[in-house]
Amino acid sequence: MTTYSKYFEKIRVRPDRKAEAAAPRAPACQWDGCAEPGTHRAPVGRMREGEYFKFCFKHVREYNKGFNYFSGVPDSEVARFQKEAMTGHRPTWTVNGAATARTSSPDFAQQRSGRAGYHNRLRDPHNIFNEKAPARERKAKPLEAKALETLGLTTKATGEDIKARYKELVKRHHPDANGGDRGSEDRFRDVLQAYRVLKTAGLC
Repeated sequence: MTTYSKYFEKIRVRPDRKAEAAAPRAPACQWDGCAEPGTHRAPVGRMREGEYFKFCFKHVREYNKGFNYFSGVPDSEVARFQKEAMTGHRPTWTVNGAATARTSSPDFAQQRSGRAGYHNRLRDPHNIFNEKAPARERKAKPLEAKALETLGLTTKATGEDIKARYKELVKRHHPDANGGDRGSEDRFRDVLQAYRVLKTAGLC
């Protein structure tokens, strides 16, 4: 007995006409003179985003080789587009008193520039956005205030003032220059400790 029969060769399967009719047909390729189905999309171009041509595989490759989104656009406009693309084409402005909008829209620039800036309409009790606001005096911590007092300085002293005062006191109370004065040696240690505290705090 054989598993192969000559009658198998005569069997024919009837094609499913309904399935063929229901299958969607691709539109014809939009390339001039081409009758192939347009199975591939290609963008139409600038200012027509969301619109596409339908090409066959061969012609979509040909189209993409010569496609230029910025065709006919001046270099200055291309550079502006690239700059705005860094922020998703959203307007930005500097965080200071002159809030000039970094945008290409003149209307937006007028609305957001100068005294009409958005942040100028906010409450600003701490003068964060006011570039002409006077610098606030740093309030010294108790340990820092005591160290400044040891050096004979006030909280308004700058880093240069602290260094100059430190050098002066070190020369005056150094063991090689105090003549064996015990009180001067104690004062020398206090000066060293005070300067170390101020340096650790970043004041000098």
